[in-house]
Amino acid sequence: QVQLVESGGGLVQPGGSQRLSCVVSGIIFNTYAMAWYRQAPGKERELVSAITSDGTTNYTPSVKGRFTISRDNAKKTVYLQMNSLKPNDTAVYYCNAVTPDNWYPLFDSWGQGTQVTVSS
Repeated sequence: QVQLVESGGGLVQPGGSQRLSCVVSGIIFNTYAMAWYRQAPGKERELVSAITSDGTTNYTPSVKGRFTISRDNAKKTVYLQMNSLKPNDTAVYYCNAVTPDNWYPLFDSWGQGTQVTVSS
């Protein structure tokens, strides 16, 4: 059974940086594309960024140039480095394995997420 454990969130000022981590167990991590999603209050969960098993990346336009996704297959961990944070980046951030063609989430059992709050 897959387990997804996100961490690294917190309160950060506008313009600041934060690095999120997601440790994955229960799957052969290095064979899966992985993604970060976020859900702001009152909004649907949205795809933020994805990375294939061979390291090809994809970003939603609103974070391109500010966020960087990466993975460490030895540690079974996917990261999201977030720079130049804005108040509308405030959300709960989740990770999941995804299909490599259309980034569709593979597992119904999401982790608890990690809250990122961007505020002065």
